[in-house]
Amino acid sequence: MVDILLIGVISVISEAETWKQMVEFAKAKEEFLKTFLELPNGIPSEDTINRLFSSIDPIEFEKCFSKWVNSFVKSDLNQILAIDGKTIRGAKQAGKKSNIHMVSAWVCETNMVLVIV
Repeated sequence: MVDILLIGVISVISEAETWKQMVEFAKAKEEFLKTFLELPNGIPSEDTINRLFSSIDPIEFEKCFSKWVNSFVKSDLNQILAIDGKTIRGAKQAGKKSNIHMVSAWVCETNMVLVIV
């Protein structure tokens, strides 16, 4: 179960949006994933990933996930927080040029991105 949850979380962070994309991501990164996951039956199928995530209460999952992520971030007010902004040029929306603006907050001490908007 832990292996499947981590595959889901890591693949979503890597922009997977469907069960199929999660499996494709995991298969592409299988050698790397095996360095910290057991994967006794190999990469789980789309159906297996779907069944697991569909059986989880989303509110409880969000609480647990937030608690887990927050465990990596110390509440030290002296940490350095790097703010980075980018504009992606050439993007189009409804056939018109549209600049996409992204801002991220990075905690230097823990190498963790806190927010991307």
